[in-house]
Amino acid sequence: MSRDARSRGATLVAAADGSALGNPGPAGWAWYVDDDTWAAGGWPHGTNNMGELMAVLDLLRATEPLGVPLRVLCDSTYVIKAVTEWMPGWKRRGWRRADGKPVLNQDLLRELDAALQGRTVELEWVKGHAGHAMNEAADARARAAATAYQRGTEPDTGPGLAHWRPPVVATVDDGEPEDVAPVDQATGDAAAGDGATVDGPAVDGSAGDGPAVDGSAGDGLPSDAEEGVEDALFAVTEPTDEEVVVALERELLDPRVRADPERLEQLLHPHWREIGASGRLWTRAEMIEHLGAQTGTGRTSLEVLEVARVDAATILLLWRSSGPAAPALRSSLWVLTPSGWRQRHHQGTPEA
Repeated sequence: MSRDARSRGATLVAAADGSALGNPGPAGWAWYVDDDTWAAGGWPHGTNNMGELMAVLDLLRATEPLGVPLRVLCDSTYVIKAVTEWMPGWKRRGWRRADGKPVLNQDLLRELDAALQGRTVELEWVKGHAGHAMNEAADARARAAATAYQRGTEPDTGPGLAHWRPPVVATVDDGEPEDVAPVDQATGDAAAGDGATVDGPAVDGSAGDGPAVDGSAGDGLPSDAEEGVEDALFAVTEPTDEEVVVALERELLDPRVRADPERLEQLLHPHWREIGASGRLWTRAEMIEHLGAQTGTGRTSLEVLEVARVDAATILLLWRSSGPAAPALRSSLWVLTPSGWRQRHHQGTPEA
């Protein structure tokens, strides 16, 4: 059997899942092929939907050099509908939903959209927490990553694809590979071959009833009924803007985040300013450099006093800090940008 015959026609089947303790809260993601082939990660603060998206995105990134078709088992209706139904309309509206609000998690969705280009990917819905072996394995690893961040430890990121080998494809007498369906690692049954519909719509629009992501079938815009489903899913699975802002504020207190310049640049607005408890006026660049030089400062706790919406794109958070430093009363102004909520201004005053 030739090496080419081994690799042609191989489909990688993986489960992808996300987890958030508190939603938002410590969050994790994972994809799973078998006990020797999986990956996981997460954030100190995030949402379940962020984890679900990141699991699929990391799987796409990891498998991109292999050039193999993917069949992704996913228990998130949000992810499947976002990719196969809603994304074309979001893109046409400048990444805004039908009600005009910015699409949440659009940084991950934009990256996912780019990673899907040129790939053969099928998303298949599976029921979560129902005994599906691969889904349960992905869920366990995602929760383990979230739990690690909750405890302040580093998660087990897994071996990745280091041990994965494509399924063997049999050959006929003339040396050409015959059509042999790849084996589903979850059940041992033969999966549908390349281009076939496997219960869920194909991401590339080549099969299934859903509109093509590239807009080649239909106008890509959800119907009124589908918009209602979108609204319902967001209402059930997405935290409110106020909850997101509080979660991001807590993230800014995490020592690992404060030592990560790249993440700080994502959380702090380019025109960010702070009036510190000392009376000093800080710029974003000064604060990022200052925080990067700090060591052993310990963890600061946050007590929410008030969350007030100034307007549709501005939220004022009043809170009390306590920890290594003396208690202080603080105010943070958060603004909604195309890339999500970012802190625009912060002020702290020692509590009397």
